[in-house]
Amino acid sequence: MRFLILAVLLVATCPRAAASEALPGPYLAQLVRVIDGDTIEVRVHVWLGLDQTVRVRLVGVDAPEMHGACPAAAIAARDFLARLLDGGPLVLTRITHDKYGGRVDAAIGLPTGEDAAQALLAAGLVGKWPSRKGAPNCPPFGN
Repeated sequence: MRFLILAVLLVATCPRAAASEALPGPYLAQLVRVIDGDTIEVRVHVWLGLDQTVRVRLVGVDAPEMHGACPAAAIAARDFLARLLDGGPLVLTRITHDKYGGRVDAAIGLPTGEDAAQALLAAGLVGKWPSRKGAPNCPPFGN
């Protein structure tokens, strides 16, 4: 019984990360691969001699799904993002937990200082997120 009480007290007093925890950044990252028009995998330098590979969803946009209603639009968004991110270090800021787990949400800055999500929006390849509830996930998005 003492062990049970001790275990409950220990768990109750352990610090834990809040779901709303955010890291402002900047964190430098190298592109590993582009998964789709709004999700990438990067290698982030987090500490001396320590890199972490993580999936990142771009904040503020929603791309067509690769196996969704408009696969050609999904491929166009993915390929545009791959060209956009090719060739230099990326800067991750405004990093938060993603609601689906297994990845984080972040703003992704390019070596030019441009924001990747804004470039995708300007090209008309993605819609705004989360203000698109009920909107079709195929172009035209009407951003």
